Amino acid sequence: MADGYAAALLAGVALLSAPAAAGQTVPTIDTEDAGLGTAAVGTGAFHPIVALDVRNGDFARGGYDDDAASLDRVPVHAQLGFAWALRRDEAGAGDLFVVATSSNGIHAPSSAERTAPRAWYESNNLVGLVARPGGVVAVGVAYTIKTSPNGISATTHEASVTAALDGEGVLAGMKPHAAATVRTKGDGGVFTQAGIAPQVALSGAEDAATLAFPLLVGVGWAGFYGAGTGDVAYGSGGIAFARPFAAGGAHWQLEAELLAVVRDATLRRLGSDVAERGAVVPLATVRLSVAF
Repeated sequence: MADGYAAALLAGVALLSAPAAAGQTVPTIDTEDAGLGTAAVGTGAFHPIVALDVRNGDFARGGYDDDAASLDRVPVHAQLGFAWALRRDEAGAGDLFVVATSSNGIHAPSSAERTAPRAWYESNNLVGLVARPGGVVAVGVAYTIKTSPNGISATTHEASVTAALDGEGVLAGMKPHAAATVRTKGDGGVFTQAGIAPQVALSGAEDAATLAFPLLVGVGWAGFYGAGTGDVAYGSGGIAFARPFAAGGAHWQLEAELLAVVRDATLRRLGSDVAERGAVVPLATVRLSVAF
């Protein structure tokens, strides 16, 4: 199914996208926490986006998500999606987008993962609508269905609102972002998060590599992390390197990120008997993405 989806997305390039052009970005929405981001793309209205990442573990909003912070199982995530500009402003830039992403995680299965396909432990599927008036402020809504194809986790549905600033100036240059989520299926409560990700260009070139310093605080309120958990908090901070480049008429980006995830006592106790219990968890990710 994933292969067919990817083929359908890439087939749309010839019909709905033009060769890569500098200076245009589209919004993205993270399937895990509904955080807003951006991707550089070519001209046109329809923009397929594909990404592949390798991690040393998997944590959802600071909580253990079937992979401890080690190299024992090496989770790999494949993301397939698109951003479609429904409307443009007077300057021709898109200011209203439909965004969709399917993020699928595989790893070396454990003895508890007995349902085929055993290695396919996560599939998060999101659709959203993002308005970006003026190209600096972005506000969106998203609906995400999170499933576990091998049955190791329960299915949940989430509805989120999300916002971000990205542009020139002191405040926008800090890239502040925030999101709030409720579950329409699964545990109750509300999750909120807020963060910044200031970055520094490593040269004066238009496609310069960058270093970013992401900081994030998240709080699950009134049992969002499970019945009886009350209010639960975590934070993360670290460094991220990104190197954009153009090849084959597409916009590519290679990223490497190292975060320290800091978790409160309640969050450390959650999960199965093999869950990560550390107060501070190192989380490393290497990602290659391409957008058209």
